[in-house]
Amino acid sequence: MTDAARYAPITAALKAEAHTLGFADCRVADPEGVVEAGRRLRAWIAEGRHGEMAWMADRLDWRADPRTLWPAVQSVVMLADSYTPDHDPRAVLKRRDRAAISVYADGRDYHDVVKKRLKRLGRWLIDRAASTGQQAEIKVFTDTAPVMEKPLAAAAGLGWQGKHTNLVSRDGGSWFFLGAIFTTLSLPADLPGMDRCGTCRRCLDVCPTDAFPAPYQLDARRCISYLTIELKGPIPRDLRAPIGNRVYGCDDCLAVCPWNRFAAEANAAYDAAPGARSPALADLATLDDAAFRDRFRGTPIKRTGRDRFMRNVAVAIGNSADASMVPVLRRLAGDTSALVRGHAAWGLGRLMGAAIRRDPVAKAGLADSDAAVRAEWQATLSEASGDGAGNTT
Repeated sequence: MTDAARYAPITAALKAEAHTLGFADCRVADPEGVVEAGRRLRAWIAEGRHGEMAWMADRLDWRADPRTLWPAVQSVVMLADSYTPDHDPRAVLKRRDRAAISVYADGRDYHDVVKKRLKRLGRWLIDRAASTGQQAEIKVFTDTAPVMEKPLAAAAGLGWQGKHTNLVSRDGGSWFFLGAIFTTLSLPADLPGMDRCGTCRRCLDVCPTDAFPAPYQLDARRCISYLTIELKGPIPRDLRAPIGNRVYGCDDCLAVCPWNRFAAEANAAYDAAPGARSPALADLATLDDAAFRDRFRGTPIKRTGRDRFMRNVAVAIGNSADASMVPVLRRLAGDTSALVRGHAAWGLGRLMGAAIRRDPVAKAGLADSDAAVRAEWQATLSEASGDGAGNTT
């Protein structure tokens, strides 16, 4: 009996159990199915398009080949967990006094939610195999290890990587998290997903920062999700205005995908916490470190840290075109974080225009103890003077 025939009943039962546990879909990939994706990853990193995400380059061999990560792996079980929004995620972009937060961060941290059920499913698989006289080992991963989840999910048939490089499902749209179970069992692999993007390019055209050099290519250094979450330092000045009021991530390329009309119903675990959706920028600007940790406890936002988040809030306020928010930015211009102070300077320049040149806060900023903050003020005042020096917005 072939391995495929021997393990077909277990695989069918595994998929049924995955649905019982709340996963939207479950498929199996051959570890060899991401060889070409590994080559593309190497080229992407060689071009520097990963930006400051050094962890993408670290252990590159492990990412490029699941069997380098774990030589014993014979099959990769890929799971999809839906977080489909019940609203238009882009509607908040018109409410410039409000913060646009990526849908996935409105509720509980998916790392915790998915991994708990992955472990339950993995234990089920071990026990089921043992009941048939088979010994199985597993390892579970949810976006915290050097695993290429999206290529593996495409190889398993959960969907295909669209022109925006995210996974798209014919039956589930774009809104789902991925989890992986590596196992020593030789489970029969599913057919890879078929690309159904066709001539559509909505995801490419909607990007505010032109982060897609070409279809199926992403320059993370221009992606708003990277800029507001992964980037540790200052956001490039020429990319601040296009960010608008997005303070954590960006859903634009996902939200416009026409396949979302088939999106699966969201797992209730990801329901937004009360008051979490579209909070007022002025309220967020008051958070010190303790208040930030308390407000975003149990969500992905907490992992980014208060200073980076407040940097994003300062940019969003600068893009609000609301002069009543000037006092809010004045407070941030005196923040304990140099990163926040520098972006508050930019925001004040946006809201005050030429008047910023005569404001005492500018004089104080030019004498700031941090060289980067002084440089931000110099660039802001140059732009307000209209001489073009440093004006890249």
